[in-house]
Amino acid sequence: MFRFLISRLVQAVWVILAVSVIAFALFQYVGDPVSQMLGQDATASDRERLRVALGLDQPFYVQFATFIANAVSGDFGLSLKQGRPVSDLILERMPATLELAGVAAALAVLLGIPLGTVAALNPRAWPSRVIMSLSLIGVSLPTFFIGILLIFIFSVKLGWLPSYGRGQTVDLGAWRSNLFSMDGWAHLILPAITLCLFQLTLIVRLVRGEVMEVLGQDFIRFARARGLSPLSVYLRHALRNALIPVVTIIGLQLGTVIAFALITETVFQWPGMGLLFAQSVAFADIPVMAAYLCLIAVIFVAINLIVDLLYVVIDPRLRTARAGD
Repeated sequence: MFRFLISRLVQAVWVILAVSVIAFALFQYVGDPVSQMLGQDATASDRERLRVALGLDQPFYVQFATFIANAVSGDFGLSLKQGRPVSDLILERMPATLELAGVAAALAVLLGIPLGTVAALNPRAWPSRVIMSLSLIGVSLPTFFIGILLIFIFSVKLGWLPSYGRGQTVDLGAWRSNLFSMDGWAHLILPAITLCLFQLTLIVRLVRGEVMEVLGQDFIRFARARGLSPLSVYLRHALRNALIPVVTIIGLQLGTVIAFALITETVFQWPGMGLLFAQSVAFADIPVMAAYLCLIAVIFVAINLIVDLLYVVIDPRLRTARAGD
């Protein structure tokens, strides 16, 4: 297990470096931050002085090496748009994104696994047909359209829920949370549903397929022949074995929820890291964009490592195999 962890950590370092190189190279062609900062009326000498001050006159490999050396110590430089440390901007926006992604992921898992199981136990019943029909609609609609539709129905027409912002937050020191106020939850409901809907429908369809496959295997027949109750067969044997591939998808989807929350955050003007990234792209704020993508890469790598460890917990055969190694 120790060798496994070390090998995965080494792979993680290479993945993060590769993502950093690609992102940093692509961002060189996004736009000219000097023009954004000085405007069109600036002279050539003013542009050159600012370019030298920002280090943009250096070759690509020098800029990248400086970025990596500073990033290791937690310094991602200054935002070209706001003139503030990028790490401060990300730390300010991170609670909003993590809370939104956490609530969306929890909704997707807590609803997706039971609904997928119900749809698998009796595939021809009307509840299963309704669940699968709704899941097909959910997986087909783009996220931005779902958000706009929810805003139109629940904010514009019914006036039940707010359509933008984070609402009232509670200061917990370094963390500002909207999970401890009713107004905060009111602002969170629509973006959380928008963000979770695609993941929810994907989990429903995956769980249904896996449970139906497991129910047809021999060990399920033996469990029924032993006189075990249907609930025990479904929960202890069928669902547990079906969750092994599902855990992978859920883990990857959690990273996807965080990474692609920028669409939902833009639609609802949710003040998270995704909205910060979208605004940075419009301004060609390279330090913010590079730091955001590096952070997302770290999150994906960490989630993949956790998923691999969960395999050992779910499937005892893996524990035996690793003990033999």
